[in-house]
Amino acid sequence: MKKILILGGTTEARQLAGKLADRADCSVTLSMAGRTESPVAQGVPVRTGGFGGADGLAAYLRATRTDLLIDATHPYAARISANAARAARETGMPILALRRPGWKAVDGDRWVLVDNVADAVRALGIAPRRVFLALGRQEVAAFEAAPQHHYLIRSVDPVEPKLTLPNAEYLLARGPFREADEDALLRDHHIDAVVSKNSGGEATYGKIAAARALGIEVVVVSRPALPDVPSAETVEALAAMVDHFVRPVDERGV
Repeated sequence: MKKILILGGTTEARQLAGKLADRADCSVTLSMAGRTESPVAQGVPVRTGGFGGADGLAAYLRATRTDLLIDATHPYAARISANAARAARETGMPILALRRPGWKAVDGDRWVLVDNVADAVRALGIAPRRVFLALGRQEVAAFEAAPQHHYLIRSVDPVEPKLTLPNAEYLLARGPFREADEDALLRDHHIDAVVSKNSGGEATYGKIAAARALGIEVVVVSRPALPDVPSAETVEALAAMVDHFVRPVDERGV
């Protein structure tokens, strides 16, 4: 039986774990960073918390005699992905990654591309605006540098402590978010700018489509560079790669 560790935190990680859970030829553990206070229930054993960097992860892989490491973290979890790749090299362990494709701008989109969240703050400009922050609670503190704007801040868990901003509203919600609902949200709050990561996938694309329909500017934080490891863009494709690892060609007779 092959022991597989999935570094999770995404819907795809949970879906992949579910696909592998019923296999008799592998044992799956899903690792969660622990940043979400009320994570969605998983179908496999879950390990919560960090490893202590690449060295800590490498030590864990050796101690648990893991056979395969899968990086299915968020596209913006660059440090975790780098640690995973380094730990795999140090231990000589096979590693696979799920690389969800990013969104592409289409006709009608008013995207302003920036390299990081600090640049996103500056891209909003000096004049007061009504801004929808769809970044998650980890990055929103940077917008304290621009207190002239009115912010609508959406996150899965509460932003604690609250930001030192004179005009900020907080919305707790977990995706997926439909375009029609995002359209209503943007209209109801008179939003004229959206700040978003290029997360990819369908679950959070609704705000991008709604902003396009309403002619609203979207400040898009570009993706970080990630390690070059064997990867797939979908859960199905990655599951097929895992199948080839668990059941080598000679064992399947093909």
